[in-house]
Amino acid sequence: MNNQDVIATLNDLLEISRDGEQGFRTCAEGVENSSLKAIFASAARRCAEGAAELEAKVRSLGGEPAQGGSISGSLHRAWTNIKSTITGMNEQAVLAECERGEDAAKAAYEAALQKSLPADVRTLVQRQYEGVKANHDRVRNLRNAAA
Repeated sequence: MNNQDVIATLNDLLEISRDGEQGFRTCAEGVENSSLKAIFASAARRCAEGAAELEAKVRSLGGEPAQGGSISGSLHRAWTNIKSTITGMNEQAVLAECERGEDAAKAAYEAALQKSLPADVRTLVQRQYEGVKANHDRVRNLRNAAA
């Protein structure tokens, strides 16, 4: 894999991390339960930390970090807002939508891990993937408990 491909892969993950941050913030705003608000806010912070780490890695490879989130992420946030409004801020619906967003993040990280990344980049992506899986599983468990 050449350097530009590595940078492009990291920038894809950077956009997804930003999407996750915004998605979790939106979910935090869309629920009344203070415990869920705290969980979503914490997940948003973890996504922001991951994005900062990816930005630094892209720069260290001589690349320019992607700006903003992905187009699909923007659509995802808009859909979350609509769904929350339609369902009257139903916690289970918000949790289900957050889980759907984390499904997309998991898939993106899994695709990145299928590539022949340099060892240091693979280590970073694998560690972040474990965090994405943990976020996903936490949200899934909360959704199941809310059912």
